[in-house]
Amino acid sequence: MQAIKLDEFLNYHFLSNVKLSPSADKAAFVVSKSNEEKDGYTSGIWTVDLNTKECRMLTAGKDESSFLWLNDDTLLFTSRRDRTKPEEVDQYYTDCFVISLHGGEARKRMTIDAPARVVASIDADTYLLDVSYDNNLPENFFTMSREERQKLLASRKEEKDYEVFSELPFWRNGAGITNLKRSRLYLYHAVEKVLEPLTEAKYQLEGYDLSQDKKKLVYCGSDFQGVESLKQELVEIDLATKEKNVLVPLASWNIHHVVYAGEKIVVTATENKKYGINENANLYCYDRENKKLQLISQPDRSYYSSVGSDCRYGGGKSMVGEEDGITYITTERNWSKINHVSFDGMISSLTADEGSVDCMDKKNGRLVYVAMRKTGLQELYTVEHGEEVCLTQINAMALEGKSVVTPKMIRFTDTDGVEIDGWVLEPIGFDPQKSYPAILDIHGGPKTVYGAVFYHEMQYWANCGYFVFFCNPRGGDGRGNRFADIRGRYGQEDYDDIMQFTDQVLSAYPQIDKGRIGVTGGSYGGFMTNWIIGHTHRFAAAASQRSISNWISMEGTSDIGPYFGMDQAGGNAWENFDQAWWHSPLKYADKCTTPTLFIHSDEDYRCWMVEAYQMFSALKVHGVESRICLFHGENHELSRSGKPNHRIRRLKEITDWFNHYLKEEK
Repeated sequence: MQAIKLDEFLNYHFLSNVKLSPSADKAAFVVSKSNEEKDGYTSGIWTVDLNTKECRMLTAGKDESSFLWLNDDTLLFTSRRDRTKPEEVDQYYTDCFVISLHGGEARKRMTIDAPARVVASIDADTYLLDVSYDNNLPENFFTMSREERQKLLASRKEEKDYEVFSELPFWRNGAGITNLKRSRLYLYHAVEKVLEPLTEAKYQLEGYDLSQDKKKLVYCGSDFQGVESLKQELVEIDLATKEKNVLVPLASWNIHHVVYAGEKIVVTATENKKYGINENANLYCYDRENKKLQLISQPDRSYYSSVGSDCRYGGGKSMVGEEDGITYITTERNWSKINHVSFDGMISSLTADEGSVDCMDKKNGRLVYVAMRKTGLQELYTVEHGEEVCLTQINAMALEGKSVVTPKMIRFTDTDGVEIDGWVLEPIGFDPQKSYPAILDIHGGPKTVYGAVFYHEMQYWANCGYFVFFCNPRGGDGRGNRFADIRGRYGQEDYDDIMQFTDQVLSAYPQIDKGRIGVTGGSYGGFMTNWIIGHTHRFAAAASQRSISNWISMEGTSDIGPYFGMDQAGGNAWENFDQAWWHSPLKYADKCTTPTLFIHSDEDYRCWMVEAYQMFSALKVHGVESRICLFHGENHELSRSGKPNHRIRRLKEITDWFNHYLKEEK
């Protein structure tokens, strides 16, 4: 068997955005892969015939990932394949192509005078668009000629030396500076080349769905001016008359999903009253007669997959409305699966309790989904006669002949009587008579989970001769609101669970050298790494990634800071300051002795780089060996969707740091 290499992920394919054809006899999906220059990803559209099981690549552009079915034999997709030398203005146009499944080249259908995603075809001439709208530009920008746009943009070049902020948040992780920028719904009339707005210029759109007959549109959001609201209204539009009907006013509801299920409107929503912003939503149906939300189900679980992996790229549907109810992805314990809930509240499982389901679609009784099974990479699946069927072998060769380690579960009951799930990857060629170094890896969130799915960085470390162990402490997903709720208690029971899990691993594996254990994690895992090094000296080295070190500074710099810090830490600069500071790892930096590497990105607007700077400076002042590796042009998703060459450097930095402190003779 061959060892898994540091850059092995360059050979992996990432599946996303699966959609069934109108008849549900075929499915189309996106396949992405690192490009040869290692500075990005190429994405193309693939199709599979669900009757014959024939699978093939349909397009192969650099970024052809947005598409829709026009009929059972034709797809419409957006692409820049005709723009080999794009001008600055090109980002404000969208080229749309059509391609037949029966062969032939793609043909340009239209060019939309706006940066848009084509959501649906309403009729032969009309399309529903999701447009990136910038309120910093003139209101008539989309109706300007190309020459007028170029002149305007040229005159604004000097403004690139300045950033003006007038609202919160003024930036968003993965989206950059978003001040006065919105996602806005339009109808596009292709023959007249006319864009007709459906939502307001400063409306913060959170979710939407088109009715099956394409006559109505439902959406949720708020008129965001000044400070973003955590509450949303629910609105329905008649697309013929453009009449808007506010179904649920902006008052107390935080609405997560909205879908049509036949003629009914279904939402997942919560008032966040008992468990704060991470509270699991309930499922409601809008009662048109009584004009209110009617409870269908309260499963106390999320409506998406939170199973972590660094082997994904792209998104897709997590919920579909049907005549008899809703089909959705949910996280349960340490796996994600697909459930169906009927309008009488009955829940049934459609897939197995294992691995992760990353996106899906369902129509006419047919179900397709992207999933990770056992220790494999993503493939496309369906269910036939109650049995799961793998439809693709796109990643079949990627891990063939490689030393993939199967995680071994360690489940224990902590001192508070709570059962905790964890796993261990044994080093390749594990010899019980030898001594080994080890790495504790802590997940982000904290409301996510680790599962027994393939994780490249962990597999690589096991192939480098490390034990790797990881667990799901309290604060994580998949086990209900009470388990996930650690508001105002960060670094307490979650820390205890992780330390007790470490004790369990060391007891089960005496081959681990207690003097050669490292700890790492990203986001919440970075916070916990910072917390750990200020509360124990048991780790020989640490690598803190995209972390939080100071709840006060996080509040004023993070895109979610104005509400996340107060909700999760239980204090801010004006209310209960001592509480927020007590939960800040920076408070305990003078107690640190552990050599620590900080990995951060300068466009990480979720946990801004000042969080790493503060902790790094404090450790240096107190004589602790520390180092920062700051990545330019990357955000909070560096380890999962950053530029491939940056991902390689990140993993090399961490591995070299651990090798120095955990393997080399001192």
